[in-house]
Amino acid sequence: MCSSLEVGGMERNRWWPVIGCGLVVFMATLDTSIVAVALPAVERDFGARTAATQWAVLGYLIPLVALSLPAGRWLDRGGPRAALVLATGGFTLSSLAAGLAPHLAVLVAARVVQGAFAAVLFALIPLVSMRAVRPELAGRASALVMTLGPLGAVSGPALGGPIVQSWGWPWIFYINVPAGLLVIAIALASLDRDALGRPDRTFAGEALLLGAAATALLLALSLAAGRGPGWLLVAVAAVPALAGWWRTRASGPVRDLMRVPPAAGPVAAIMLNALVISLVEFLAPFYLQRVLHLSPTATSATVLAMPAAMVAAGPVGGLLGDRWGTARTAAAGTAVTALGVLLLVPVGSGLHASGLAWRLAIAGAGTGLFAGPGFAMLMAHAPPRLHGTAGAAQSLARQLGFALGPASATLAWAASGYAMTGMRTAFAVAAAAGLAALVALAAPRLAGRLRRGGHADAVRDHEPVRSP
Repeated sequence: MCSSLEVGGMERNRWWPVIGCGLVVFMATLDTSIVAVALPAVERDFGARTAATQWAVLGYLIPLVALSLPAGRWLDRGGPRAALVLATGGFTLSSLAAGLAPHLAVLVAARVVQGAFAAVLFALIPLVSMRAVRPELAGRASALVMTLGPLGAVSGPALGGPIVQSWGWPWIFYINVPAGLLVIAIALASLDRDALGRPDRTFAGEALLLGAAATALLLALSLAAGRGPGWLLVAVAAVPALAGWWRTRASGPVRDLMRVPPAAGPVAAIMLNALVISLVEFLAPFYLQRVLHLSPTATSATVLAMPAAMVAAGPVGGLLGDRWGTARTAAAGTAVTALGVLLLVPVGSGLHASGLAWRLAIAGAGTGLFAGPGFAMLMAHAPPRLHGTAGAAQSLARQLGFALGPASATLAWAASGYAMTGMRTAFAVAAAAGLAALVALAAPRLAGRLRRGGHADAVRDHEPVRSP
């Protein structure tokens, strides 16, 4: 896989594949959140029950979680051009099928297929973007792509509402079609011809085990808003499937990756960062409308401070990562995110919308600083034979964080009877997760310095971490 994108001896960088990867990761991540806004319209048009329409969301997330790691192992042996064309084409066609769906069952089936191809895209895109440019520009390339992942997740509610209101819910899927065709054109024009082999015989079994675990976990999280411990029983059902998968040979590459502390730390930090921003993005509109009594329009304008700051800080993070070092920049980004959320903990009814907006902007800027360098740090420390697995692992970690954030907010808020104290508790949970992300990044480096006396790491810390 390295041959078609090897740039060590190239005289120029290939930025068009990076741009294409950024576009497709934004669209695929956007589809994890934008559909929730359209569910009331889907329910009305199809005459379906609310409990049934939630499968339009779960139908996308379950294959996305189940296939991320198997797809990563598959891509460790495949070619990027063929895989990118196949996955983008499948995602585009299934998006079109979802928009044209005449019944809810067809919509859910299209969403399942869409999620399966999205899993391949999330595992593949890091490989393409990191190897399309020379190592000294890896931080900026990864920042361009990885900042758009969280941006897509938090932009769903803001973009979904106007689209559904103006054009109808099918258009949240139709907008993927021109973007997908553009990415396919970029792949065909800018990447070298290659081939993609078939998945090995363990692919289906691994996907079934991870799919069973994902179904139990996501169903439990969807039930977490209710009172009582029933959702915990559903979550426990994921344990046997995960234990069975952990004992299989297919999990070997993941175990190997997690045994490399400098690679395991960024994976944990990526999951925790996704938890933080999704928790805040979920809870902030409730605070603005129920506590400050803002209109939906004013609420959307205020919440947009977080994704706007992400976009602004993303290129800065990439530049700092290349010049100052990815480890330092990623740590600085997690610290800034934690600071922004810590400032949300004491909020009360007397806060003005602008006071919330600048706090959200700090949290968003931290995520923008962290996203690219955090991923570049992971890929720099992952063994080359596990690059596909590393890309899949960070994708899976991010999706789990996006699922855990709203569930954590709901649990903390519901425990107080949906009072202001519960909101503060939820923001405190987010702040603790942000600090834990900083610890996850720092712990492997501190341990390495203790083992080696600190000299080797101190020298390397003054140099940008190079992509393999």
